[in-house]
Formats: sequence, C-alpha cells, structure tokens
Amino acid sequence: MPRSTDGFVTGLVLAAGGSSRLGAPKQLLAYGDGTLLGHVLDTARSSGFDQLVVALGGSSEEVRDRVDLSGADVVENPGYGEGCSSSIAAGLAAVDPRCDVLVLMLGDQPGVTAATVRALVAGRGEATPMAICRYDDGRGHPLALGRALFGDLRDLHGDKAVWKLMDRLGAEVVEVRVSGPIPRDVDTREDYEAVLAAAQGPP
Repeated sequence: MPRSTDGFVTGLVLAAGGSSRLGAPKQLLAYGDGTLLGHVLDTARSSGFDQLVVALGGSSEEVRDRVDLSGADVVENPGYGEGCSSSIAAGLAAVDPRCDVLVLMLGDQPGVTAATVRALVAGRGEATPMAICRYDDGRGHPLALGRALFGDLRDLHGDKAVWKLMDRLGAEVVEVRVSGPIPRDVDTREDYEAVLAAAQGPP
C-alpha cells in the first residue's frame, strides 16, 4: 500500500445503521456473491490497513451470523439511532493506540474501491489533519483523519457532524482526486437498485 507516511493506519467501517428508510437490514442486502456489508469489508481488507474496525448496531445479531467479519475488530454501537457520529465514537474506543491515521468508510457504499482508499491515504500528506476524496461531482467518502482530530471526533454529535468538522478546518482539508462520480450509498430501495445497476455496468 503506497503511503505518504509509515504510520499506523486503521480503517473504520460504519455499519450500524437501522435501515429505517429501507425497511430491511441494508447490511444484508444481496450484492455480488454475498452481502452489501460483506463487499465493503472485502474492500477494506484489500486496502492494506494495519487494523480494521467495524461498528455494528441495527440487526447486529443477524449481521454477525451472515457476514464474514474475519480480520475485523467488531464494536457495538447501542446508540446507533443518534447518527454516524455515535458509531465513530464507538469505533474509536477500539482503535489501536499506535494509530496515526483513521480512514472512515461507509458500510453501505459498495462503489468505493481499494484503489481509492489507497490513493486517499497516499495523497493526504503527513501533516494533514483531514483528507477527502474529490470526485468529478463533489466531495465524498472515504475520509482520512489524523490523530490530532481524534478528540474532536469523540465529541461529535449527529449524522452530518464530521462534515461540519470539515467545514471548520477549511483550507486545511486536502482533496485527493478520484475519477468518476461519488459512489452512491444505500438508504432507500431506489438507492439499492442504482448501486446494483452501477455494479453491472452499462448494458
């Protein structure tokens, strides 16, 4: 994995959502040869992290039964209804103390590739507090955050809090260019159909 630093990199997959808008556990939706979350975890395992953490919450027992969680430190987020920031805080509790860089990945965003993750980590720069992917149509996950921000991450509240932190950092945020549109995440049945169509490619 090409890096801008020899530091310790942890990947945190946020997969605790309750799937309220979808009406079924999105982590377990069929995708490829397995499940949606299983695919994201395969990508994470291929990204060269020194540590992989996954935060579960909604339908966690079913997820544990049906998704291959091997190689990951699993944390439970009982407060998953409070938004992504609660999963970030739960995940930070399991992060190795040697960690220098934390990469946030969404458990319902299967279009992100290991090459994108590696490019993000390599392009962030050693002194950069935060790096984000700059796709053709805007900023999107995954995000890479330096150790200096871990305290801020623990204090976040709500679903879009990490984006507000990014706004506060302003010009300190490094954008790493990634070709193509922002990979879609799955909140609704329409989203799911769209990610399936994207995975199949053009007719």
